[in-house]
Amino acid sequence: MNFEVFALGTSGMMPLPNRFLTSAMVRRDGELFLFDCGEGTQISLKMLNLKWKKINSIFISHMHADHVTGLPGMLMLSSQVDRNDPLTIYGPARLKEYIDANRRILDMYINYEIVVKVANPGILIDNEEYTVSAFELSHTKPCVGYVMEEKLRPGEFHPELAEELGIPKGPLWGRLQKGIPVTLDDGKVVEPSMVMGQAREGRKFSFVTDSLYLPSIAEHVKKSDLLFCEGMFCSDMEETAKEKKHMTSEQAARIAKEAEVKQLALIHYSPRYNDWELKFLAEDAQKIFPSTILTRDRMCFDIPLKS
Repeated sequence: MNFEVFALGTSGMMPLPNRFLTSAMVRRDGELFLFDCGEGTQISLKMLNLKWKKINSIFISHMHADHVTGLPGMLMLSSQVDRNDPLTIYGPARLKEYIDANRRILDMYINYEIVVKVANPGILIDNEEYTVSAFELSHTKPCVGYVMEEKLRPGEFHPELAEELGIPKGPLWGRLQKGIPVTLDDGKVVEPSMVMGQAREGRKFSFVTDSLYLPSIAEHVKKSDLLFCEGMFCSDMEETAKEKKHMTSEQAARIAKEAEVKQLALIHYSPRYNDWELKFLAEDAQKIFPSTILTRDRMCFDIPLKS
């Protein structure tokens, strides 16, 4: 079961020739989830040959142009194909107003249902396999971070134990692997724990952009396999970052270290840094958290299953 994260855009404030505005895509077992939708999102999707028409949900962090300007085009693009399922978009309270205004003013042709939900802090999606939750950040406008986390997976099935217990190969094995007890012909009840190993942890992806450094962020992104976090400025511009309610890459690294994440992927760079100068952002972060990646547009991160 795949769990891939694609960096579609890594720039903040304005798009650059090699840096589109902030956006990321998660592809998990055939489902697609879009986090922010800055200008250039469609282009990266096309270049990566991602099936944008299968996007299940979109999550918007806040109502600043560099995070939503790609959304109207995405909505119109999705009308060019047959789509039966509704598209659910999560974000701040004014997101629906923005979408409705664009639909009206641009006279958009939309042939599918758009459901807009306010991303209040807490769990937004909760199904059998994973959750997606939002948590509060501190920016110049209401802003949230997002966490996508898989639930515990059943442990490894041991067929030799099933055979020793006299369980015939077939449907009963499948029921046990799904965590369902089975009853044998002699009336003996076999619990899944008798033939299964310990439950295995799921994978966790966190998305944080446009915020002051907050100790609470580490609590929400704790133990993430991959943390996408803004590192807009170098450490020598900490006062500027604070004034604009952004973070330095060094502060992003502090969060990663405090949260014990596996990998930090820096995003949302200030356009003041050219492509060559971005290395200074990485160097600042790697002094504190060595497992830091200087994310570039259209990078792909594969998060493997945990054994």
